[in-house]
Amino acid sequence: MPQLKTFAVLGMLSLGTLGLTALPSPAKAQETQHDPAPSAESRNEGETFTEDEVYQAASAFFGDTAQGLAEVIRNVFAEYGEPNAYIAGQEGGGAITVGLRYGSGELVMKDGTRQEVYWQGPSVGWDVGGNASKVFTLVYNLPNGDTIYQRFPGVEGSGYFIGGLGVNYQQRGDIVLAPIRAGVGLRLGANVGYLNYSRERRWFPL
Repeated sequence: MPQLKTFAVLGMLSLGTLGLTALPSPAKAQETQHDPAPSAESRNEGETFTEDEVYQAASAFFGDTAQGLAEVIRNVFAEYGEPNAYIAGQEGGGAITVGLRYGSGELVMKDGTRQEVYWQGPSVGWDVGGNASKVFTLVYNLPNGDTIYQRFPGVEGSGYFIGGLGVNYQQRGDIVLAPIRAGVGLRLGANVGYLNYSRERRWFPL
């Protein structure tokens, strides 16, 4: 009988030992864990303006004239996503079939870069009237501040109006501009043209 008890105790000890060795130690379990890969949102964090940041900046810029602004920004974000820069400025223009537009403002990039920018350009089409507008332009895929200084053709048929605000798109290569305009005066029609962005004011629009 004592021998049977001895074998029983040894068997229980052996099973316990096997059970313990089959489980990894807490330290080894931690070593085998891997951190999750960063998401696209976290990789782009800080490189672009969020929808809320754009709305706050545009709302402060337009003030009481910003009726429908949230919907306009929502539509632009749905089309192109988050911009990495914007331009806050003003412009004036007029047209009788052939029109001219002049403006100036400040380019603000997400990395903190700020610089002056001017724009001027013609438009051709069914376009009658005159206007003086505040303009808040969302800028997409701008590599650096100097890249803004070039000619941007308008995207035909891209204009729309919401709550007294007008939006149309301009594009050159991968860079897309989405000017949001609010102002006094009447400017009717769909036009085809371009805006030439420059470091200094130019009265000759071409």
